[in-house]
Amino acid sequence: MIAGMNEQDFMAYIIFGLVLNFAFSIFFGLYLSKNIGMQEMIQSKGDKEQSLLVSLSLFIPFAKMLITLYRVAILQIFFLNRGYTHKEFWIYMTTHQLNKVD
Repeated sequence: MIAGMNEQDFMAYIIFGLVLNFAFSIFFGLYLSKNIGMQEMIQSKGDKEQSLLVSLSLFIPFAKMLITLYRVAILQIFFLNRGYTHKEFWIYMTTHQLNKVD
């Protein structure tokens, strides 16, 4: 038993979580490419790599899906509601941020 359930049930949760992650990620990518444009996304992409925590979350059921939903919430709450564009969100997500001291 793993986490109080049979191994088969646990693997079913993992597989279902991965399928949901891929679905949400594909829909979010299509949404961004529709609003920004594929060519513009390629040109403005930074060199930021995914953190190790995001990569390791693939093994936790539904964790990657929650990370994708978190990114959608960041887009809506902190960018679109404040008048920023989808492109500025894309640049924020793909570029290293430098702490500027005034």
